[in-house]
Amino acid sequence: MKSKIKKHITLGLPLLFPQILQAQSVSAAIITSVNIVLLSVILITIGIVYLYFRMRRQISLNEKWKTINPINRFKVYTRELNSKQIDQFLKLKEESCCGMCTGKGNCSKKPAVLMLLLFLLSLNGFSQGVKEAGQSLIHQPGILITIVLMILPVLAGVIFAIIKTTRAVGSIHKQNKLKEAVQFAEHLKAIDDHELEAMLSKRKIALDYGLVNNELAGTEPAEDPKGIIRNAALKHDVHFTAPKKKASERPALDADITKLILWYLGCATFWLALGTAIGEYLGIKFVSPDADHISWLSFGRLRPVHTNIVFWGWASLGMIGLGYYVVPTVSNTKIYSIRWGWIALLLTNLMVICGTICLMAGINNGGGEFREYVWPVMALFAVALILTLANFFLTVAKRTTKEIYISNWYIISALIFTIIVALTAYLPFWQNGIGETIVQGYFMHSGVGMWFTLYTLGLLYYFIPQQINKPIYAYSLGILAFWTQIIFYTVIGTHHFVFSAIPWWLQTVAIVGSVGMIIPVVAATINFTMTFKGQWNKVANSYTLPFFLVAVIYYFIVSMQGTAEAFKFTNLLWHFTDFTVGHAHLGFYGIISFAIWGGIYAIVPRLTHKEAPQHMVGAHFWFAFIGLLFYAIPLSIGGTLRGLMWMEGKPFIDSVVMMFDYWLWRAIGGSLMFISHLIFAYNFYKMTKKQEADIDIKEEAFKQLEKGIVVQPELALEFKKI
Repeated sequence: MKSKIKKHITLGLPLLFPQILQAQSVSAAIITSVNIVLLSVILITIGIVYLYFRMRRQISLNEKWKTINPINRFKVYTRELNSKQIDQFLKLKEESCCGMCTGKGNCSKKPAVLMLLLFLLSLNGFSQGVKEAGQSLIHQPGILITIVLMILPVLAGVIFAIIKTTRAVGSIHKQNKLKEAVQFAEHLKAIDDHELEAMLSKRKIALDYGLVNNELAGTEPAEDPKGIIRNAALKHDVHFTAPKKKASERPALDADITKLILWYLGCATFWLALGTAIGEYLGIKFVSPDADHISWLSFGRLRPVHTNIVFWGWASLGMIGLGYYVVPTVSNTKIYSIRWGWIALLLTNLMVICGTICLMAGINNGGGEFREYVWPVMALFAVALILTLANFFLTVAKRTTKEIYISNWYIISALIFTIIVALTAYLPFWQNGIGETIVQGYFMHSGVGMWFTLYTLGLLYYFIPQQINKPIYAYSLGILAFWTQIIFYTVIGTHHFVFSAIPWWLQTVAIVGSVGMIIPVVAATINFTMTFKGQWNKVANSYTLPFFLVAVIYYFIVSMQGTAEAFKFTNLLWHFTDFTVGHAHLGFYGIISFAIWGGIYAIVPRLTHKEAPQHMVGAHFWFAFIGLLFYAIPLSIGGTLRGLMWMEGKPFIDSVVMMFDYWLWRAIGGSLMFISHLIFAYNFYKMTKKQEADIDIKEEAFKQLEKGIVVQPELALEFKKI
């Protein structure tokens, strides 16, 4: 039916468009009038088509209803009686029964066969003929407007007629139903079948059945001879927020690896709070640029401090810390070397500290984005990565499982590629001219895609199935995404420099590779979402799964957005605007940070046996999520408008003035995100702080008994009173 409506509309609209085109040659006033009138005609025509098919549907229902045998409908009505109706029917039969029945068949005072004479009203046939009015294509505006104005009342009359006809058909259908209800009542009164009455009696019992809430427990007091009932609550607490499922008990890890993981995650939390505090100050500087006049606190120095701290201090340490839990767990073995892990942690922290001091002092690598640290500082991180790679690789090598789980594929590959990318970016052989620009694009994009994204995907391939308690949907999709990401992501760095002096063939390769990234992104997204299939109810009862779900959603959105940005027009529009800032935060924050938070909330309670306050975890999630939206969406809109202004050749300062309101929203969103980080730091503290052991009265009492305690006389008198 819908396809027919679309067909009629599609055929009708072209008749109107030529008249619109012809009206372009007249004055503006006539054009406006004709357009308004034609728009009205189009809307009215659509309404007529809709009402016509609605009327046809009503007539079709009436005809279909007439073709069904009334007796068959009565049988259906009888089977669908509710409890109250069955009760009324049985009372009616009880009053009319002779009392000498055998319980089967018809009543003895009734004839063997009961003839029911049913007379149904036949519906009058209604048909609506639709005549297609021929319209001559007159090009003169005056004649066109006159004809249209004449057609309008005709169309209105047709609409009115169709509405009235539809209502009349519906009214007749209702009258027929009322008449059939009377006939069905007579049918029920005339029925004399005790088997049917017995069947309806059973049906009434079934309909009236209800639980009394003691079917499983019984009425006897609960006993637990085997001691399997724990944490039973006799009183139900009213919660302000919905309680979430707590972390299940897992076999405890060795104390040395537990301590190492917590130190990695604790350092990452510290750098997150510090790095985003700097980012918060930078956001404020956009709306208050004269906040200070100190060179160390200038925007040009603080901005790389902020990005490098959250890159290497927060995200890298957080990912590696989670890797020290995931890699040995899926390998079913212990980590190869705890000592190497501590050395790598020390070197990474030292790198961030030295790099921050250098950047604030004006010592940098010459402006390469994300590689502002000078090479002696970055060398510390390179050594840390090599130690971590060797540690993880040797751990997987001595695994007790037959296969290498896909998480380890991603994590170890991310470490390998990051070492290669860092060496390529800092070796001096191509640090001049166009070569440096090409290397910068390679480092900047591969650092994001082959380190943060690849590693995080490995974490998601462990945590999502583990938290849902369901295997990953398709292992083959994970392998497809793995290899296609390696193929395409390593060649797309130069799409940041479209229209530059870089050879066109290299720019084209980057654009094609960006399109090819659709394959691994779609494959991984399908894999993750299909793993959630049938388990969506667990998201509402978990405080970790929402973080992972947000990471998956943003992985798809941001990756598709990155593909769109690689094309020439969109690159010309968005590059060098605030749109790329919003895009970068959607990717790094929405994917990487949310995945790390979910992993921390998943494993830390299992390591420390202490959970964060659930309402504070919820506050962290919503402040971060809403803050990211307030940050990225205004920057995306403002960046688009700014790019359009540049393409129109408007003065640069006009775009700066235009962006003020959007920068204000950036500061608001950044403030919400920073608050969420403080909440997260508090939650991490609650999960890891050492509490003084509470006195267990029962245990203490038995200890006193073992010591041979003597009950004092006055206490004995008090016990007797009790």
